[in-house]
Amino acid sequence: MGSAIEKDLLEDSHIEGSLLYLVDPAETRGTTEIDEPLPDASAWPGRSRRYTISIRDGRPIIAELSLDKQGFVLVRHQTAVSNFYDEQEVRAVYYPEVERLLKQATGATKILVFAHDVRSSRQSREKGVREPVAAVHNDYTIKSGPRHVRELLEPGEAEERLKDRFAEINVWRPIRGPVQGTPLAVCDSRSIAPKDLVPTDLKHEVYMVAFNPRHRWFYFPGMETNEVLLIKGFDSMKDGRARFTAHAAFEDPAASSSAPGRESIEARALVFYG
Repeated sequence: MGSAIEKDLLEDSHIEGSLLYLVDPAETRGTTEIDEPLPDASAWPGRSRRYTISIRDGRPIIAELSLDKQGFVLVRHQTAVSNFYDEQEVRAVYYPEVERLLKQATGATKILVFAHDVRSSRQSREKGVREPVAAVHNDYTIKSGPRHVRELLEPGEAEERLKDRFAEINVWRPIRGPVQGTPLAVCDSRSIAPKDLVPTDLKHEVYMVAFNPRHRWFYFPGMETNEVLLIKGFDSMKDGRARFTAHAAFEDPAASSSAPGRESIEARALVFYG
């Protein structure tokens, strides 16, 4: 699970945070579709419960992180976007930036940035801005991963691309930094058992996640606007590398009560290697 140095660092640098897990996986199977993802899993199909767990500071081990091992990495990345609430500017400026970033980070032959969400935990939010998602979840499944390829590419290209390796990666960035009150926690993919992942139909099929005490959680305190978190949501390879990376928003107990609300953007991309 990691080097002796990594284990020593993790013992010394963590907080106790509360994450919202699925309690009864059986209740979610075969549920009907919900038109829009809900911000809090307490309203999702099935029963949910908060668990207090250790969430480790990932900054001391940034150099050891890998998309193919843990399923997430933190990288520095400058952007020319002046207003992330302007959808046209995001699509015109940010999408090409994310494409270049992912090509460099993954070595992929083709990147398709296909969607984004802006989130804010402020009381007064602009229209179209969603709340941070408190539910522990993974955005894609073995079913919805390939489905996205077929929905977003022409039929002939889609079937050719599906013959080779592809992945789906979320690019998560603070709009204003440093992030204090509601950071994002990510779970080491190697600590997630297949039985923990429960397919659930929302806008498309996602994995809700059942609690497992073996889960190893990380966060990156004080993230700034020139830092992005790459999170692998799906990988078509079945050779032992990370395929799914659960994540969720949580309230940092160390944050001041006057800390500003979290504002962030997540861009979603298909990554093709063939």
